[in-house]
Amino acid sequence: MRHTISVLVENKFGVLARISTLFAARGFNIDSLAVSETEDPETSRMTIVVQGDYSILEQVTKQLNKLVDVIKVNDFNDVECVERGLALIKINVTKSNRAEIVQMIGTFRARIIDVSQESIIAEITGDEDKINTFIKMILPYGIKEMCRTGFVALARGNK
Repeated sequence: MRHTISVLVENKFGVLARISTLFAARGFNIDSLAVSETEDPETSRMTIVVQGDYSILEQVTKQLNKLVDVIKVNDFNDVECVERGLALIKINVTKSNRAEIVQMIGTFRARIIDVSQESIIAEITGDEDKINTFIKMILPYGIKEMCRTGFVALARGNK
């Protein structure tokens, strides 16, 4: 089962290492990790995406809450949330397929951020399904390079 966990932490040296070690020690591979300051420079928000059994993840959540630098932990599985990721993708282009690729980029509401004779770099943001679908659609043209961020998430409403 896929879990998206938001961890609000004190913005201090070593917090990321302690939290990622806690997941690794329990046998969880972190699929996605994004960390940044929040609206308060004293705190950071970590968004962690993992695959795993709910009961084991519940134990990890309890252990996270015991860490001194952790302020709040939210597992977004039972909460409506907005989740977004970003990908930069360098796509092979030729004179004959350039217009088709540009049209596909527009269809997915992605943006062209760099153009050369042999490639286009597209920027796409969205949920995991949108980004994965876009990648599948452009794969036949050839991907020279690709870089994806971790996903970030916030609960909807007043939660």
